[in-house]
Parts: sequence; C-alpha cells; structure tokens
Amino acid sequence: MAASSRSARETKRRIQQMEAKREMRRDQEARRKRDNLIAAGAGAAAVVLAVVLQLTAFSGNPSEDEFAAAEAGLSSPSASAEPSASPSAQATNGPNIPAADTAAGQTFTGELVLNGSPLGVELNGTDAPQATAVFKSLSDEGYFSGKTCHRLTTGETFGVLQCGSPTGDGQGDPDYTWGPLENTPADGTYPAGTIAVARTGNNAYGNGTQFFIVYKDTVIPSDSAGGYTVVGKVTSGLDVVANLAAAGITPGSSDTDGAPVEPVTIDSFSLK
Repeated sequence: MAASSRSARETKRRIQQMEAKREMRRDQEARRKRDNLIAAGAGAAAVVLAVVLQLTAFSGNPSEDEFAAAEAGLSSPSASAEPSASPSAQATNGPNIPAADTAAGQTFTGELVLNGSPLGVELNGTDAPQATAVFKSLSDEGYFSGKTCHRLTTGETFGVLQCGSPTGDGQGDPDYTWGPLENTPADGTYPAGTIAVARTGNNAYGNGTQFFIVYKDTVIPSDSAGGYTVVGKVTSGLDVVANLAAAGITPGSSDTDGAPVEPVTIDSFSLK
C-alpha cells in the first residue's frame, strides 16, 4: 500500500513537471512571436522613413511636418516641395535645351572646384547623351560658377551632395526642364563617385540644372518615372565631398538631410 502510494505521488510529480515545462515553452514561444512582431514593426517604420526621405531627395527638402509624418510611419501626402509636373505635359525639350547629338558618343573630362578644392570629373555622352549635352552647355556658359551645393545627406546608405539650384535653395528653373531619363540604375544603387541628375519627382522630363555627387554607395528607390540619370563620375578628389559631409548638417528637421554646416560654393566647372 505504501509503495503504491509513493508510485502515485511520483507519477503525479512527473506530470506536474511536464506541465510546467510545457507552460514554460508556451510562454517562450509567445514572447518570441511578440518580439518578432515588434522588430518587424520597427523595421517597417525604418523602411518607410528611409524611402520617404530618399524619394524627396532631389525634388525639394521635406518639411518638418513631412519628416515627422515619415518618422511616425505615416505616408506623406506630398513628397515634393512643389507639385510634380505631368510627364506628358513636357514630352519634348524646348529650344533652349541643347540637342543630345552634340554630345552623343563623346566623353568629356574636366574639373569641378568646390570651396577651392578640385574634383576631376568625366561625363559619359555614350550612355547619357542628352544629360551630357546639357551639362557641357551649362559649364561652357559658366552657369555653375558661384552656384551653391544646398543639400547634403549623411544616411548610412544615402550619401549625396546636391548642387546647381539657380536660387540656391533647391528650387529649379521652370523654363529649363528636359528629358528623357538616361542610364538609370536598374537596382537603384548609385556607387560612390557617381554624378547624377536631380529632377522633379515622378517626372521623366523634370530634369534641370541640378546634379548630385554620390560620395558613398547609395540606394535611391525609383519613383513612378524611374531612377535618376547617371551622367558621369568623379575621377579624383571624392574625399573633398566626404570631408564636407563629415562636418555635418545644419540643425533642422533631420539629422541626416539638410544644408551642409560648411557652406559649399562651386568656384568653377570646366569640361573639354
């Protein structure tokens, strides 16, 4: 009788231990699922923020409200500082835009001087004849001398310096727009040293006088029009831009996107 009682108690103890272990596993699984959901939510918010900021990169700085909305994981009602023009409304270039065949098949080399420091540059008229024709024409006219580089980004995978706005604040010239897009990266990756053309969002004919220099490998998602025309590359002196970026961004709505702390002026831009 005593042995039977001990056996029953032992069996009951083992059952209780098994139940405790099962309960512990259920708790661990629940915590794991909850942690995964939290991590996924945080990751999604980070992706939303990165995409919104990247998509606004070359049409106008996001406002403080837009940045706050992106940071909260909300979609911004307008990614551009200005309404985007319809691509069909600008299907052809005006008479003030140089013809693509003036640069087709040619390579132009030269120098871009920022704050007294030279960068060697090369423009590719084979892969981007229209863009090369435009920037060769603008440089020959001396358009860039005295213009500024108004925007700097310092994100982990988003490092560019944007220059060439006629007003110095990112606004474009509505009478100087052109297209189409050329030589756009299929995967949205712009390697360090890339020189690409800034444009109005969602408009393949929204290119103008602005360009951006990529100083570290950068990923920029395409919008409804596509990517950004890669017109050329920096062949030497890219550290000049990296050093400007290291100085940081003027405090504002974003820690990684805004006017550079050290003002940047284009002394000259020459091509031959």
